[in-house]
Amino acid sequence: MLANYLIGLREGLEAGLIVGILLAYLSRIERRELRGRLWAGIGIAVAVSLGVGALLTWGPYAMTFQAQEILGGVLSLVAVAMVTWMIFWMGTHGRTLSGELRGRVDVAVGGTAWALVLLGALSVGREGIETALFVWANVAGGSDPVVGTVAALAGIATAIVISWAIAKGLVRFNLGTFFTWTGLFLILVAAGVLAYGVGDLQEASVIPGSGVPAYDLTPVVPAGGWLDSLLGGIFNFTPQPTWAQVIAWVAYVAVTTTLYLVMLKRRHAAKPAPAAVPAVAIVH
Repeated sequence: MLANYLIGLREGLEAGLIVGILLAYLSRIERRELRGRLWAGIGIAVAVSLGVGALLTWGPYAMTFQAQEILGGVLSLVAVAMVTWMIFWMGTHGRTLSGELRGRVDVAVGGTAWALVLLGALSVGREGIETALFVWANVAGGSDPVVGTVAALAGIATAIVISWAIAKGLVRFNLGTFFTWTGLFLILVAAGVLAYGVGDLQEASVIPGSGVPAYDLTPVVPAGGWLDSLLGGIFNFTPQPTWAQVIAWVAYVAVTTTLYLVMLKRRHAAKPAPAAVPAVAIVH
């Protein structure tokens, strides 16, 4: 539940910042009449994201067990790849995001009538599809689907309120610190999704080693207990992982965390961040 809430909150904040920057820039260049096109694109992005979520939820039921396991494994790997890319992309582009978006608006305003619609759809759609895919992968790993979906929606709702408050100047929010720590947390969540995907592919006989656990932690974390439910819901924890799952989890965490910390070190060395700054300044 916590993992899905943070996914919704983080992705929602990214989308909220993007929308805020786009709308503010249209006002700055005195083209407020084009806001309708931007909102149309945002509406399309939301509809596509909901469609992806519905397809992932109900689409696999007509498939064979092996096909479902293969699809689940592959989509879990795709979800891990997308979230990993998102973590590093925000870490390297956060400070230049505002300028990049303003440049895209200039191009879209001078283009066809659909250019701004497309800009809104693409800018927000990426966040929505990432959210739908990763929440689905987390729920498929054992979380309660209703609770997981509600948690993600609660995160998105929280992000909308925070984004509105930021736009109105009601709060000062250090997004740099927020994205840094949630990035580290999501690396652990993504590692669990990766291990779950590997397990699915083993169940489908795509990867060997199914049914042969590397170790058994059920005496410490009893199956069905509160700790098992908590760790499973947040990190896709399983007390009896296979060797392939253990190797995938350890390798992903080791490599990704190392690269992430190196990126943070280089970013702070290039431009030390102030202790507390307005949220909008983070993306300038």
